[in-house]
This record gives sequence, structure tokens and C-alpha cells, in this order.
Amino acid sequence: MVKILALLVGLMVSSAMANEVQYQLEGKTYQGYFVAPDQADKLVLLIHDWNGLTEYEQRRADMLAEAGYAVFAADLFGKGIRPTEDVDKRQHTGELYQDRQKMRRLVMAALDTAGELGANTRQVVIMGYCFGGAVALEMARAGSDFLGYVSFHGGLGTPEGQDYSQTQGEILVLHGTADPMISMQDFAALAEALEQHQVPNEMIAYGGADHAFTEFDDARYHPEADRRSWQRFLGFLENRFASH
Repeated sequence: MVKILALLVGLMVSSAMANEVQYQLEGKTYQGYFVAPDQADKLVLLIHDWNGLTEYEQRRADMLAEAGYAVFAADLFGKGIRPTEDVDKRQHTGELYQDRQKMRRLVMAALDTAGELGANTRQVVIMGYCFGGAVALEMARAGSDFLGYVSFHGGLGTPEGQDYSQTQGEILVLHGTADPMISMQDFAALAEALEQHQVPNEMIAYGGADHAFTEFDDARYHPEADRRSWQRFLGFLENRFASH
């Protein structure tokens, strides 16, 4: 059972109410971010990259709220754990890569918390950046009952012993061809795996875009790839929610 401890920092984002939210799982406190326009009945579950839930994810959540979606930005590391050094980022992501069941429980805890806050958890698209993109694909392989799974410059590998045979919903992958961390070979291997299991998918590679191409303040930010991938993402959301 997920316990919501408190709603912090209430503020207005256009016509949306946004709150930082503390909740617990297995005795540990996590701090997410929930934003929902009035009457929103479509939920986007947003997963952060390897430095934890920061202002970047909150800004993206606010952008989605402006487009009419309720958004819960999950915290997979724990309250106050926002690593700034690469060695610490690798530690926290590595722990979850080594414990995939815990990764899945954390996602579902965030979903349960969103439901407690009034979000419609029967219509959900999960999306993430970098590490968060890998988490979204993890939930696809888990057979989660989500409408869609979206990865922005995320990890695309399939762990040993897993496959996409139980995947429900559609997958959208948004990748940069100049990404030195996630290769085009990884991209092609995922495409083959999705076709093997007949998973509806769309995979787009943006020429010249590096890893983290959507992150505004990063030196690798690619404005055109960011603009085009965001527009495609919004179209994906509209299509997935309209079909249910």
C-alpha cells in the first residue's frame, strides 16, 4: 500500500494545479510532482533521467498540463536523492537495473499515488528521458496495462530473459542518430524485437541529434530534434487516448 504523506508547494500553472507530493513505498519516502488541468481524465506518467526528478521534468510536466493532460512525474530514487556526479548517477540507476522488480514496483507506486490524487489510472501513457526511457520500455516488457510507452533518448537494450511477448499498447521511440551511448545498432535490434512480437510501434531517429537532445540546458541540446520529437509525442498522446 502506498501512503501519501503530504501535498507540498501548491501553485498555479495556467489553469492547472501543481503539487510536489511525498509518498512512501516499503518504508522509504519518495517525492514526486503532480500537475492536472481542470477536468483532465488522461494521465501521463513521466519518468526522470539519471539525475533524478529535477526542474527539467517538472517543466516538461507543466508543458503537458498546458496541452490538457494530467501528469505524475515519479521519483524512483527517493526524497532528496538528486545525484549530480556521474558516479552517483550510475550507482542509483545501476541499483534499479539490477533489481527490475523493484523498478516496476516504484512505477506502480507512483501510479497508485496519482490515482489517490484523483487521476484516471485506467488511461495511462508512460514516458521517460534517458534512464526514464529505459524504464518505460521495462514496463512495456512487464505487460503493464498502459496505452503507450515513450522513450526520449532512452536505453533500448532488452535484458537477458526478457522480451516483448506480453506487451500491451504501442511504443514510440525518439532517438538521436549521433547518440554515442545508445547506438543505431541498439535501435535496429529493438525494432527487430518489436516486429518479432508484433508490437505496434513507431521508431524515429533524428539526424545529428546527440544523447540528451531534449534537455534545454545541456550542451547537447538539439532544438530542431526537440521540437519535432515533442510534436510527434503530442500526436502520439492524442491518438492513443482518442482510441480508448
